[in-house]
Amino acid sequence: MKRCHIFAGGELGNIADYWFPNHHGYVICADSGYKHAKKLKIKPDVIVGDFDSYTKKLPKDCEIIRTVPEKDDTDTLMAVKIAIERGYDLIYLYGALGGERFDHAFANIQTMLYAREHGANIIILGNGFIGIQGAEEGEAMYCDERDRWGCRYLSVFALTETVKIKSFRGVKYPLENYEMKASYPIGVSNEIIGGQAYLEIESGLALIIQS
Repeated sequence: MKRCHIFAGGELGNIADYWFPNHHGYVICADSGYKHAKKLKIKPDVIVGDFDSYTKKLPKDCEIIRTVPEKDDTDTLMAVKIAIERGYDLIYLYGALGGERFDHAFANIQTMLYAREHGANIIILGNGFIGIQGAEEGEAMYCDERDRWGCRYLSVFALTETVKIKSFRGVKYPLENYEMKASYPIGVSNEIIGGQAYLEIESGLALIIQS
């Protein structure tokens, strides 16, 4: 898969310091996401936005795409669209959890769905991981990350109306042949036991959160 890193303007969390140096790729900053790249001493390839959040001087040695505040797309969605248009199908998204702006965090989860519909996968990294798993992916493995960055919980939520789970094993509360509903958060705050957990989905889309 062709990797791209996108920095949005929300809280960065504690993973970017470790993750980025080990997973190089194309870098796009969405408006004030540039402040994170600057702090981490990362040179972006593209900076996109209306720059209502980041008003300081921009670098001259990268591509700048300016937009207007009155637009349908968020700056982060625009960055994702650029990544997809340029052939990137694995996107690591940092600073996407919004801080005090829960609406931004929710918009970024919807952006994950947009990317998936257009042939790309987004993983949101902050104080943990957020990803989407579908039936076509087969059985996915999730590792216990408590020692590395303190991720204790592994939560699974239905993104579609229902998610048919064939098996969910290696966790404190396993499931087998279970239909999870979007209206009931039974998958919150599970825990990995024995180092690794395995989730196999028969149908539907699930939101996976390690926190």
